[in-house]
Amino acid sequence: MFKKFRIRFIVYAALLAPMLLPAQGKSLRIAAAADLQPVLPRFVSNFEKQTGAKVEVSYASSSTLATQILNGAPFDLFLAANRAFPQKIVDADLALESEPITYAQGSLVLWARHGILSCALTMQSLEDPSVHRIAVANPVHAPYGAAAMAAIHTLGLTAALQPKLVFAENIAQAAEFGQSGNADCALISKTIAITASLEHAGRFVPVPPSAYPPIEQGAVILRNAAHKQAARGFLQYLQSPAGRALLSSSGLEAPVIGK
Repeated sequence: MFKKFRIRFIVYAALLAPMLLPAQGKSLRIAAAADLQPVLPRFVSNFEKQTGAKVEVSYASSSTLATQILNGAPFDLFLAANRAFPQKIVDADLALESEPITYAQGSLVLWARHGILSCALTMQSLEDPSVHRIAVANPVHAPYGAAAMAAIHTLGLTAALQPKLVFAENIAQAAEFGQSGNADCALISKTIAITASLEHAGRFVPVPPSAYPPIEQGAVILRNAAHKQAARGFLQYLQSPAGRALLSSSGLEAPVIGK
């Protein structure tokens, strides 16, 4: 099935390749949320091979990237971890779209280093005295951090866990805190939790989806993008059957139809 989807993308890319090539060897510039750091390299590799375009990706929290774009950073495509930050770009009349395009839905997970807990890993187990520090991305800057704080509140754990929380700039740094031992557990994206290094260092369980608002990851093409056609082609690849299959294997789900 995936092979068939890949063939379709190759044919599609071959037809569009002349349109997608950035002028004079310059790169398509993508601003991408930190949860996409383990995900996009395969997309970029496939896209570059099939179209001849060159792609440069900058990873940071969605808030940081939105601020950079509002301040004039020359990106072509913004892939955020929610719809709120790309909506700021729309509101500032800096996007081609009238609203963000939802390209995926994310999942929040609880990750713990091996040896921290002898009991079953659950959100409630974070109250255990053996858990001293819990890494969470800054909820002001990072959508997954906001989802983590919402889950803690919904599950009635705020008072017990607040003293244990260690805030990171973004979801990738929250994972680094856990992996390095600067935190015992971390509330992070599934995309990062399933990477080989995190799976080797610990274990994870899903946070109940009912405990936090859906993490709808939105995208916009910038109005002043130097490479609009290439940006549109990359976004269409993400939304294609082959792209969605690759997203799913990387820890993201297809968005709800109509979003």
